[in-house]
Amino acid sequence: MDRPGPAGPGGPRSGRVGPRRQARELALQLLYELDVRGEPAPGSVADDFWGRQTASDEARAYADVLVRGTKVHQPTIDELITRFAEHWDLDRMAVVDRNILRAGIFELLWGVEVPPKVIINEALEIAKKFSTEESTRFINGLLDRVRRELCP
Repeated sequence: MDRPGPAGPGGPRSGRVGPRRQARELALQLLYELDVRGEPAPGSVADDFWGRQTASDEARAYADVLVRGTKVHQPTIDELITRFAEHWDLDRMAVVDRNILRAGIFELLWGVEVPPKVIINEALEIAKKFSTEESTRFINGLLDRVRRELCP
């Protein structure tokens, strides 16, 4: 029987991810698809994407907030990535890394009710799953700099 709390349903030892993690992973996948296709807004790409998913309503709703917010603030977010990613050209970054950073920065600066350290940790767990160890360190450093310099 699952115990409540961290080891219970959806907790770290259960092998399942909670709705917020699922939402962040789905948001990354949709942001990646939009980026690769050169789409400035979700539109029909999002409709097709959601037609292929079996996410909970809660995960889908939060993923939608992350994607739409990231796209709305993308010009500012991209300027911040360029500023904080010394010696890195945004267009030469791996698409997955660029979009993990975009979503993480959106959540750090415009998100609500999630502590910055949790946001960064979630971004790192997603980077471990979808990217490389080296990229995970890069993402950690950049998001931590944004947190230290721009978060209240």
